[in-house]
Amino acid sequence: MVSPQGEPMVIRVASLVDGKPFPTLFWLVDRALNYRIDGDEATGLIARLQADIDSDPALQTAMQDDHRAHIALRDSFIDAQQREQIAALGYQAVFADRGIGGIADFTRIRCLHTWYAAHLVTANTVGRLLDAHWAQQDAAPA
Repeated sequence: MVSPQGEPMVIRVASLVDGKPFPTLFWLVDRALNYRIDGDEATGLIARLQADIDSDPALQTAMQDDHRAHIALRDSFIDAQQREQIAALGYQAVFADRGIGGIADFTRIRCLHTWYAAHLVTANTVGRLLDAHWAQQDAAPA
């Protein structure tokens, strides 16, 4: 994913890095987005979005679906040699059971950066909530 200026916004990361599992498939490298998300996280946005999700069964289900789709997408990038390495190292469960950002609990956000990086590649629930939050912020009178 690249910005309108042609700069990378998201990179895809290998599933094994130095022989260790790295289940975070997409990494946000866009400075402006990282900075904006840092500021939102500092204001407690994760807790507010998490409260919205916790009170809405449809959002909870959508998040779980997002994690499962992400696991399948990540799996599609793992070649036979990597699959053998993962098995030899005993990390199959890490890649089978961890979703966006390596999250094991499919009902929690944990990090907006990992969710948004994944959202820029394949839209997801938390990314849509963040987009809506930003649209509301941007529309508010100064």
